[in-house]
Amino acid sequence: MTSPGFRPTHVVPGPGMPAWEAPDPARPTVPLDPLLPVQLLERRGDWGYVLCANGWAAWVDGRQLIAVPQDPPAPESSLTRAADPRPLLARAADALARYRAAVDELAGGGLDGEAFRGRTRGLRVGVIVDGEHVWLYDAAHGRWVYAEGTRLSTYATDEGPQAGGHAPTEVAQAAGHPPTQVVTRDGP
Repeated sequence: MTSPGFRPTHVVPGPGMPAWEAPDPARPTVPLDPLLPVQLLERRGDWGYVLCANGWAAWVDGRQLIAVPQDPPAPESSLTRAADPRPLLARAADALARYRAAVDELAGGGLDGEAFRGRTRGLRVGVIVDGEHVWLYDAAHGRWVYAEGTRLSTYATDEGPQAGGHAPTEVAQAAGHPPTQVVTRDGP
């Protein structure tokens, strides 16, 4: 059953994700199901406090949440450097070209296996294109990003959430909702 007024802002990634009672890795709780719609209520650094459709809430690695598409930006708005996927696309094309050149040299007998491994060591590229959607691996920041044309957002990261030492709490969406409580037979 969906809570009244629930409007998802994100979904849980395909494999599901761990969740915590508090923004503390030492306090795990039940993991969230794959592709579960959630509403992001609060951010604390890498942590995100999410509300599920059934009223249950938990802390998660907010960087791994997949944003529900919103209205596209107005055509007259210019790209910001962080939101422009073109530099990352250029780096991916360069890495792929360097890998292909090494493969061509290996296949042509110009490199042996050890030289090929040396030439490609540290080279990381990941690109998935599906129509207007693209997922790119950003090796410089250890994350996968998703872009739909000119809008770029983090899809997943190589690291889990960090404990403490981050930006102060930022309320992402509270729109007059009281704090969530888990209700049991014995009361809140």
